[in-house]
Amino acid sequence: MDYIAKTTTIDKEATGCVIVGIFKPKRLSDSAKKLDKLYHGIISKICQRGAMNGSLGRVTTLYNPSRSKHDCIVLVGCGKQDDFTISAFQRALSAAAIEVNKSNVSSAINCLIELPVKDADLLGKVQASVLSIENSIYRYSETKPKAARNKSRLKKMKFLAHTRDDLTDIHEGQEFGQAIASGMNLAKELGNLPGNICTPTYLAEQAKTLAKGNRKIRVTVVEEAQMKKLGMGALLSVSNGSVEPAKLVSIEYNGDEPGERPIVLVGKGITFDTGGISIKPGASMDEMKFDMCGAASVLGTMKACSELDLPLNVVGVIACAENMPGGRATKPGDVVTTMSGQTVEILNTDAEGRLVLCDALTYIDKFKPEAVIDIATLTGACVVALGHIPSGLMSNDDELAKELIAAGQLAGDRTWQLPLWDDYQSSLDSNFADIANIGGRWGGTITAACFLARFTKKYRWAHLDIAGVAWHSSGKQKGATGRPVPLLTEYLLHQAYEF
Repeated sequence: MDYIAKTTTIDKEATGCVIVGIFKPKRLSDSAKKLDKLYHGIISKICQRGAMNGSLGRVTTLYNPSRSKHDCIVLVGCGKQDDFTISAFQRALSAAAIEVNKSNVSSAINCLIELPVKDADLLGKVQASVLSIENSIYRYSETKPKAARNKSRLKKMKFLAHTRDDLTDIHEGQEFGQAIASGMNLAKELGNLPGNICTPTYLAEQAKTLAKGNRKIRVTVVEEAQMKKLGMGALLSVSNGSVEPAKLVSIEYNGDEPGERPIVLVGKGITFDTGGISIKPGASMDEMKFDMCGAASVLGTMKACSELDLPLNVVGVIACAENMPGGRATKPGDVVTTMSGQTVEILNTDAEGRLVLCDALTYIDKFKPEAVIDIATLTGACVVALGHIPSGLMSNDDELAKELIAAGQLAGDRTWQLPLWDDYQSSLDSNFADIANIGGRWGGTITAACFLARFTKKYRWAHLDIAGVAWHSSGKQKGATGRPVPLLTEYLLHQAYEF
């Protein structure tokens, strides 16, 4: 997709399609007023007839005569202007992007960036616009070749600037948006691949692909033999029942001075999760190919870092394994020794994400991290608690948590913080090991984080439980979302440039 910025007004610029906003109750935006005047009140008449009242996400398309400057006008409802937050803006953008693709045009002008959005500047509005467009035109086709034929005809998107000073913000917003979208698309593609293709070995190969031709990136793959030497008994306990070997992959992006401590991202990469001996029900088990979306989001964020050439040191670590039942599979009641030396009684083999993560979180201490964020589709309890809107956030550092919450608000990729109190730790007590891998019935998202907290005492750490946001479960939308790449990249942008 080509993105163009120009200093002009909509009534002077020709295009296949133009997108304008309407607030409730039937309040035309500036560009909508210009088009209404240009086309003799056509938009006002549509509003008066009730076809467009400004309700958030409502869309109406007007088709113009062939001699006009604009083949069609997409009217997008934006709700009440006083309630127009970045979240509402994204909903309007998403509805508009879908409608534009239906219009089968090759070029469009997005006038929604002129709208006043709470807590978002021009750069942020352009960034969100690019993400929405790129998200709408993404098509998975790796194992469905016919889908490749249905690609969007939309090839060019224009943004109009009021002044030349606005052009700088628009260009930066385009750059940020395209890089984040590129990372999201990688995360989506990896998540959508079936487990027989996207194995731990495949993920390691994808990491190596990121490093090709880029001197700032170095990739290291720790194989199972080396894991044994390092004492990673928890990680290896997960891959025991599978013919697919586990991989621990580190991607070091060196954009700052060598001595500067890196931010470390750690992703859960369970490429398929049967639950192991504690096997899952058969219904919807196909969705367990998405259990590596934490690792996919780390790879996607590292890709965005590289494309933005961020002046920052970032390390991405993905702990990859396949969780299968078998003659060598770990059994409930088994006790393993982690890389940290702590022993774990495995009461449920379906609580495997924390087992691969705990060894990875010990391993990354070698990088002397400034901060650590782990990302995992860790608990169904998080979906019960928070639904599919925010990621769950827990942290041992309040400042880090605040920074992630703020980044999520700006990116429209929100989080909700849950407590990480010591009161919950006793639920992980075991008579046979230092710690059990599950707690009781209640507070499962928190007790899972409490387990990880035992391995993160040496550094500032935050945990993102993305079980509710990493993929859509049904309908035409079924598939990976690419979240939380926007949140993570926004956080890194702020660390790099101190916005």
